[in-house]
Amino acid sequence: MIPEDDPRDSVVQEMRRLDPTGMVTGQVLRDTFDQLYDGVRTTRYRWDQLFKTEKTHFGTLIEINLQRAFKYNDGKVLDYSICGHEVDAKYSQSFGGWMLPPEAVGKLCMVVTASDQDSRFSIGVVRAADELLNPGRNRDAKRTLSAMGRAAVRWFCRDVELPPNILLHMSSEDVTEVFNAGAGTARVKELFRRTAGNVVGRAAVATVAAQLDVTRRVRGGQSGARDPLADEGVVVLGGAYEWQREAARQLGLPVPRRTEYVAAHVAPVSDAWEGPTASGPSGRKLRLASFKSREPFDPHWYGDRSKPSR
Repeated sequence: MIPEDDPRDSVVQEMRRLDPTGMVTGQVLRDTFDQLYDGVRTTRYRWDQLFKTEKTHFGTLIEINLQRAFKYNDGKVLDYSICGHEVDAKYSQSFGGWMLPPEAVGKLCMVVTASDQDSRFSIGVVRAADELLNPGRNRDAKRTLSAMGRAAVRWFCRDVELPPNILLHMSSEDVTEVFNAGAGTARVKELFRRTAGNVVGRAAVATVAAQLDVTRRVRGGQSGARDPLADEGVVVLGGAYEWQREAARQLGLPVPRRTEYVAAHVAPVSDAWEGPTASGPSGRKLRLASFKSREPFDPHWYGDRSKPSR
């Protein structure tokens, strides 16, 4: 049974007020992983590709990025002041591995864990009471929560979806083919070819393209991925525009968020077609297709070519 603790509960309530669905928190964690990978310059996209010192720095980045996102006040002793309560922020790559310093004993701690491989994260608040801590200490006198302490966490988000890192969920053969496809735009095209039906984050596109200007590699025209892929019956929808999110809904695809894309195999709609369709700004319609039944479509489906879509 979780012990009563009004200050703890008020902090969790404030977290829910600031982020009712947990989506902002999940995006902060996604962005922090991508910030550390620095894929544009390094082409890294996995935790095991990081140096030990970088992994150690991850907790500090999480602390900073959560404070930036939610504008928490600085604490006098601990990291934050939330609703007038001092809160220490602690991240661990493994659940329950949070190392709590002596100054946090008896105080509130925001505990965070995330797995990029599993696309899951948890974040909650617990009071680090002495009786809830394991007796063992490391050389800095830090301690971990006992089983009773872990059971005493009031969760804001518990084992919920982290925006996925598509490169982690592709086969090694597919990733190799993407990075060996040629220059930036060619690699982006290969990425969308091999991830049809799945959400692709902007950071994954930037890592593959080795360029921060992701929209330049995706948008219309022969210098981007969309027009050549239209010739192959592959549509690319971005979450930055509502009409493209709606097109994804109409086709029964995962709906991309603001910094995400989803590709799909499609075909132009014939007069005899009675199933779901997606309309572009041009009024032209597409239907979902299989890899074998996909057909080329006019890239003007995306609308006015003088105003490239993202």
